[in-house]
Amino acid sequence: QVQLVESGGGLVQAGGSLRLSCAASGRTFSRFAMGWFRQAPGNEREFVATIRRNGGRTDYGDSAKGRFTITGDNAQKTVYLQMDNLKPEDTAVYYCALAVYYRNDYLGRDKYDYWGQGTQVTVSS
Repeated sequence: QVQLVESGGGLVQAGGSLRLSCAASGRTFSRFAMGWFRQAPGNEREFVATIRRNGGRTDYGDSAKGRFTITGDNAQKTVYLQMDNLKPEDTAVYYCALAVYYRNDYLGRDKYDYWGQGTQVTVSS
């Protein structure tokens, strides 16, 4: 089993920044990628960003491009999401996810096998 614990959420004004962290523990040796998704009330869970363990390739959802940056620390089994220039529409619960199988891409929810409990991000106008 794998456990994922997110931290770093909170309340911030529009234009501000937050840095989310996700620490993985347990049977993480077979992880291929880690990612971030978000879900606002009434909406489906949306892809935000992902990073592959080998090579560090990153991909971003349209809402994150140019404002968010995903990085990873393989030694600490931790992934970060730096969010800059935040907007009220970024308000959501942000979830960390981990994939233990090789995939051609890691852009969809179905590509991940483990999920964290989520951390709330609220951006005020």
